[in-house]
Amino acid sequence: MSAPNQSGWKPGTPVEDHNAMSGPDTVTGNRALMLEEPLLFEIGHVETTGVDLPEPSGATTRLGGMDRAEAIGLPGLSEPEAVRHYTRLSRQNYGIDLGFFPLGSCTMKHNPRLNEKVARMPGFADVHPLQPVQTVRGALEVINELAHWLIALTGMHGVAMSPKAGAHGELCGILCIRAALEARGDARKVVLVPESAHGTNPATAAFAGYEVEDIPATPEGRVDLEALKARLGPDVAAVMITNPNTCGLFERDMKAISDAVHAAGGFVYCDGANFNAIVGKVRPGDLGVDAMHINLHKTFSTPHGGGGPGSGPVVLSEALAPYGPLPYVVRGKDGEVHLVEEENADQYGHTQSFGRMTAFHGQMGMFSRALTYMLSHGADGLKQVAEDAVLNANYVLRSLDDVLDAPFGPSGPCMHEALFSDAGFAEDISTLDLAKGLIDEGYHPMTMYFPLVVHGAMLIEPTETESKAALDQFIAALRSVAERAKAGDATLKTAPHYAPRRRLDETLAARKPVLAYEEPVAPSGQPTMSEQGGR
Repeated sequence: MSAPNQSGWKPGTPVEDHNAMSGPDTVTGNRALMLEEPLLFEIGHVETTGVDLPEPSGATTRLGGMDRAEAIGLPGLSEPEAVRHYTRLSRQNYGIDLGFFPLGSCTMKHNPRLNEKVARMPGFADVHPLQPVQTVRGALEVINELAHWLIALTGMHGVAMSPKAGAHGELCGILCIRAALEARGDARKVVLVPESAHGTNPATAAFAGYEVEDIPATPEGRVDLEALKARLGPDVAAVMITNPNTCGLFERDMKAISDAVHAAGGFVYCDGANFNAIVGKVRPGDLGVDAMHINLHKTFSTPHGGGGPGSGPVVLSEALAPYGPLPYVVRGKDGEVHLVEEENADQYGHTQSFGRMTAFHGQMGMFSRALTYMLSHGADGLKQVAEDAVLNANYVLRSLDDVLDAPFGPSGPCMHEALFSDAGFAEDISTLDLAKGLIDEGYHPMTMYFPLVVHGAMLIEPTETESKAALDQFIAALRSVAERAKAGDATLKTAPHYAPRRRLDETLAARKPVLAYEEPVAPSGQPTMSEQGGR
């Protein structure tokens, strides 16, 4: 019998009936510190409340008939009950403060607490977009300083700070391109998107009204330059390229691609989600890029996930900068930073803007965090970030390419992420099964089934955050699960076995989610949950 690995799993050990919630019954349903957490509706009681307020006297409603005469059925909880409920739930979440997040092309890295401290300083945390400009000079200085760092790091001419996320930034860049084409009376209708680009790129182009056409990849996972050149013509408005691409590779022909697109009268949009791999090492502006969004919540280490908060400033070439959105900041001749909006755009010569992306100025919390990260690292530190991230990714790639198929392993060193496929797995074992097995090892799974050019893809981005010891433990865990997948271990089909819940029907959960609580119907003559006090 093989020795157990760090999770306690032994090859060949039957675990089909084992679950973290199995074992002798307990009165509470809890298993030591693995707590069985009910819903709020099952804890509280609609007839009680956590606060005791006197009935208001002489008050009249101002809801214009929209007030409700009947109770809405929300459970009443005391403060300890509410706090404990959400704290217990939080212990069942996986986060970057608990362990390694191997999501590929997502750059989930440690968020220094210094960033959080600065973001909570008075003048940043409590700033309001409708305050008079004279009262937010410090905030405007931060935006302006961050803008200069982004321009310097990318070698571009200008930057739009207001976009709220990566896809929002993509749309901003494409709208700048459309405005520039319209200004010269050029009605181009096609945007070319390589197979190795991010999935939001074609969606953004289509949303902006363009027709989208694919550009194939070479066998080594990079853009087919000759195929791109053959498709260029007077109808092509732009190429949307991701560099480094989602195969984890740097586009070595990037300058040649840009030159060809510009010669054909088009523009080059670069997806900057993977900027963490080249920050401080390569300036996209030197490669001929006209527009590129930068995910502050990825490269510059601000909170990421759960739908936000995000921030996606867009750096622009000299050709596109005049068409950037309002508002933006500029330092005037008086030495102060001013906010340029519609009413004073003439004064600052910004009359060709395509309009606004958002109502206000952007994500102040993300700006202060990102600038803190930049200033604490310095230019040399940011360069080391990229170098360490690339080193870690190649360490993962070469440590596992003997047990997992690495389709682009022969293409040379990867950049920020390592890409594997399901080739070699037993016939009935899938990438999803491997991912569920990885949960039993105590890890959030990597990005799966993306990019689409690789069957059963597994995309792993370790970032610069992780130490060699942390990577060695992850590599050992993934190697163990991969060997089980290749051997056809049937227990992977029912993994995870050690999580609070077994495997969900993910298709059903996505298509028919239960989003509203309905009180169970009690058998005839039995009290309902509300009648029992909500327990």
